[in-house]
Amino acid sequence: MVDHLVFFAVREDVSSENVEDLLSSIRGLKDEVSSTVDLSVGKDFSGRSGDYTHALFARFEDQAGLQEYMKHPAHLAVVEKLGERTTDRIVADYEF
Repeated sequence: MVDHLVFFAVREDVSSENVEDLLSSIRGLKDEVSSTVDLSVGKDFSGRSGDYTHALFARFEDQAGLQEYMKHPAHLAVVEKLGERTTDRIVADYEF
């Protein structure tokens, strides 16, 4: 199994509607990309994430599934939205 973690910081000037659109687009990836085993995204409520406001978790059977996800047009559209609406992000992928 492969886990894909993304922590991102939404820009302060992004409207709540655009934040919800981004999160909805991310959630939609679970149904749009067949290799996605599980996916969740949400706003950090603990205050322990530093400047990162949100986190994304996605799981895949293997590295090939992650690569399918990374190249999928729906994912690329989300990456574009992330670029427009966030100030920073960090990504970690690991196999277990």
